[in-house]
Amino acid sequence: MSFPRADKHLPAGRIVPLAAALAALLAAGCASVGPGYVRPDTPVPAEWRNAPSDPAAAVPDSLDLAEWWKAFGDEQLTGLVEAAVAGNRDLKQARARIREARARRGVATAGYFPSLDASASASSSRVERDSGAVETGEKYSAGFDAGWEIDLFGGKRRSVEASNADLAATGEELRDVLVSLVAEVALNYTNVRVYQARLAAAETNLRLQGETYDLIRWRREAGLGDELELNQARYNLESTRSRIPSLRTGLEEAMNRAAILLGREPGSLHAELSVSAGIPSAPANAAAGVPADAIRRRPDVRKAERRLAAETARVGVATAELFPKFNLTGFIGLDALTPDGLFSSADKSSGGGALISLPIFHGGSLRKSLEAQKAVREEYLAAYEAAVLGALEEVENALIALAGEGGRVKALGEAVRSCGEAAGLAMQKYEAGLLDFGGVLDAQRSLVTFQDELAESEGALASDLIRLYKALGGGWTPGGAEEPETANEMEKNDEE
Repeated sequence: MSFPRADKHLPAGRIVPLAAALAALLAAGCASVGPGYVRPDTPVPAEWRNAPSDPAAAVPDSLDLAEWWKAFGDEQLTGLVEAAVAGNRDLKQARARIREARARRGVATAGYFPSLDASASASSSRVERDSGAVETGEKYSAGFDAGWEIDLFGGKRRSVEASNADLAATGEELRDVLVSLVAEVALNYTNVRVYQARLAAAETNLRLQGETYDLIRWRREAGLGDELELNQARYNLESTRSRIPSLRTGLEEAMNRAAILLGREPGSLHAELSVSAGIPSAPANAAAGVPADAIRRRPDVRKAERRLAAETARVGVATAELFPKFNLTGFIGLDALTPDGLFSSADKSSGGGALISLPIFHGGSLRKSLEAQKAVREEYLAAYEAAVLGALEEVENALIALAGEGGRVKALGEAVRSCGEAAGLAMQKYEAGLLDFGGVLDAQRSLVTFQDELAESEGALASDLIRLYKALGGGWTPGGAEEPETANEMEKNDEE
């Protein structure tokens, strides 16, 4: 269908028959212009390349994935997550954005209905004649104006469709914030426990090395040792002491960050977290499921898909601007010389009509707007495909990191055990005169290093599992922390 290029308005009286015909056509149901949305069929692999070898870990339970932090068996971690969900400022912003999107959808939906406006006016006049006579007068009027733009080509329907998709995308944004939040709380809590474990190991070694230094000093004073051994014991002691300030600083920063994530002021969690506890222990078997499940569950992918749906609908909105607009109008007016006369002896007027506006020439702006919107849609399609690829990459990286760190923890555990025994034997042989102090020094320094690395590796193992749960989209439950209407709408979209 094509139309001349200019704006032309037809008188209402000449188009009433056409108005009736178009209204009948609308009642019969007209298809909306623009492309209908179809969810992209983005290919994903059938299984993870680095999937766990244990068959029991192949398919994650949806409830376990929704509350994955409980798998660590740490009540304090669970309490922090619950407090963060209740008080985090980013979540509050996301919930406010949902209310905004719902209101904007209401604005778009209002375009389906006629508009009705009321008006009232009062005026007075004063005329002085040449004869000196003065004439005064008053006039009062009131009326109602109604208008309705019939959505003949579906532009308003496409606008509402876009608003619905925007609302659903905003709900997915809330879920995405929630997934990131619980992961950040767990990662930060793990950092707190790692710093505490490293600090405890450093302080224990500092005490033991201090005892060794005292022993060397006493032997030196008794003439059984030399200055070299005393200096070696001293720099070994001070080297361990130098680790402690940076560990305490890191611990303070991690505690402050935990408080901010919960929506509290820095320092408010120090008393609660000051009692040292073990580093969260990762479950032996981590379930990864299949790639298709992760793509369906990831809020960032779901958000990208809904944004694409919204921009596809807006192509229809821009297309509808190329077609005629059909409006019905009507008015009722009352005029009187006194305010009371409006309700008794007012002059009454009424009328109505129809208007067709034909877009004929706009310098090409309408078609360029359509072209621009099509480009926007292509942009969001590429963003959706990138989100899918990014999700696959995150899961694969988390799986390989988790497997590798598990082996590293085992090796470091053996190294710490063996090094601890070696340090004890070296000290015994030194005291018996069977070994010089260099052997004791090497064993003690190795023990400090291995204990510190083991604490970091245990924390990295727990962090890798947390990142895997985040990469799988864990941390939200349909109809749970999200806005119910948005969650239900997304579940309906999943079924289409």
